[in-house]
Amino acid sequence: MKIKVIKTDKDYKEATERVYELMKSENDLLEPDSEYGVEVEVLSLLIEQYESVNFPVDPPDPIEALRFRMDQMNLKQKDIAPLLGGETRASEILNRKRSLTLKMITLLNRYLGIPLESLIQGNKDYKLDPERKKKILTVPGIREILNNKNTAIL
Repeated sequence: MKIKVIKTDKDYKEATERVYELMKSENDLLEPDSEYGVEVEVLSLLIEQYESVNFPVDPPDPIEALRFRMDQMNLKQKDIAPLLGGETRASEILNRKRSLTLKMITLLNRYLGIPLESLIQGNKDYKLDPERKKKILTVPGIREILNNKNTAIL
């Protein structure tokens, strides 16, 4: 297969089929420095790049990330209560009645290894009132940052 940048769905399909074909192959071992090993590595990088642009995956909701990690580690609510300020507070957090604080986010990251991006993403409750929003958007540097993020804030 001629290796090229993946630009279309057709290219993507061909590349994924070729990687699958090579992975199933019993004739040659896919040694890292072999011809087929290099082909799989390069195609995998091209596929990953195409997928990151065309099929972006948003970070999980913070509570979903926490629940997922609890499930992975076989933890119960009472096990994580010390990180959240007690069993009552843990219940409120897990039932979305209370937001995570910066301290809780830091502790969950440190002790459970949950990525910070997952814990702070989705906290869309914080919004400026219209008057303050209008004022802040008059600052050129801030407006430029928001434009670069392609955000719906504007």
